Amino acid sequence: MGTKGGLVKVFGKQRRGKRAWAIAMVPVMFICAALMGGAVQSENGGGAVSIAAVPKKELERTSGGRNEAASTVANGVNEFAFRLSAELVKEAGSQNFICAPYSVWIPLAALVNATDGAVKADLLAVLGAAGIRGEDVNSAASRMMYDLTRERDRQLAAEYGDEESFHDPLKIANAIFVDHGVTLRQDFAQAFADYYRGSAMSVDFGSREAVDAVNQWASDHTDGLIADIIREFSPDTAAVIANAMYFANRWDQAFDPAQTKEDVFYGPDEESTAFFMLREGNKLAYYEDDRVRAMPLDFVTDGGMYIILPKDGDAAGLLSSMTNEYFNEIGRSAHKRPGKLLLPCFSIEGEILQLRDALNALGVPLFDAKTAPLTGGLIAENLPMWIASVWHKAVIDLDEKGTTAAAVTVMAAAGVELSIAMPTEPPFEMICDTPFVFVLYADTYDGGRQVLFTGVVNQP
Repeated sequence: MGTKGGLVKVFGKQRRGKRAWAIAMVPVMFICAALMGGAVQSENGGGAVSIAAVPKKELERTSGGRNEAASTVANGVNEFAFRLSAELVKEAGSQNFICAPYSVWIPLAALVNATDGAVKADLLAVLGAAGIRGEDVNSAASRMMYDLTRERDRQLAAEYGDEESFHDPLKIANAIFVDHGVTLRQDFAQAFADYYRGSAMSVDFGSREAVDAVNQWASDHTDGLIADIIREFSPDTAAVIANAMYFANRWDQAFDPAQTKEDVFYGPDEESTAFFMLREGNKLAYYEDDRVRAMPLDFVTDGGMYIILPKDGDAAGLLSSMTNEYFNEIGRSAHKRPGKLLLPCFSIEGEILQLRDALNALGVPLFDAKTAPLTGGLIAENLPMWIASVWHKAVIDLDEKGTTAAAVTVMAAAGVELSIAMPTEPPFEMICDTPFVFVLYADTYDGGRQVLFTGVVNQP
């Protein structure tokens, strides 16, 4: 490839509305990009994109033993999640906080394919994949998608004719929205299609069409939970890389609404009332040490949610210091014992917030306008490119039946055309009021300017 070798407050407000018991996460990265040869069918009414044919291959299966590189990457994803959360929660203060780090990681992982040299090494390190080859990160991402979307269970259900009973709690979609005036590198497009199941759509970033197309795509892939991520594009936007994840699931053991009671919640600044759900029994998984009390809540299918209560009341401080190692220790050491959990129903909606400083603090090497680290790696045209802005929004809604959550990440990349300063010369005048000659020509590959017509004008 041809590449050159102040946190915004993350606050939340209470959100009310019908609960859908679903999780949706839509990271949208704005990158100057575009396309070459062939055609890929677009989605949601967009035009076909001119691009080299990049058929999607089947997601990599995870049977046949653990893949060490993929395991290292998977652990790195969690480390990235906690590091990013720690950066963002610093400014939360006493207000609610929510973010979706995995929705940021996926597009950054795809961008590994648009970098090389020191930039690629630095980006891999930030993503928790230091020393791992870019191809292995692609493979790990594909294997993650295979597992997270329960592809094996889907295939087994199809084999046994039991497709109607199959429930897929998580759906993942990736796409590239491209302006018709630029050309996406074929190698990047191929990797994006092969490992991230990415589709391509053509839009006009000079019109409202692009805003509508991205917003509609986000809405379609999150069951309407994310519908207004974009308000406008800057004039130098040429393409958008978008990822959407939609998760819908219920608790393995639903809370009994009849046992939900209103009571006092003691916040850091003031008291308030909340509706507390109750779970009690003789064999509840539970963890406790000198810092926290913790309990997992399982979903109907695989996965769940850990509720971790700090004993000193400083939840933001706990998240700031959380590591993947500590999180794994909580999971490993939890054991069944009698007890009960009182958990308030809650609903939080965050604002659209700027994440550039947080990612820069983590070491993401894509923000330097001087070195333009994405130049030559993403688009064929030799335009200096770098990420200029990053936005993020997340919401969550939890009650007796399950959880609804959504997140959107937007990364806007700047791209400018190269210009050369020319010496200043005095103006001239050419007044064709006497006979003159004309030469009409066309450009050819071998001959350059090919003369087609010549003439003299004596009497116009």
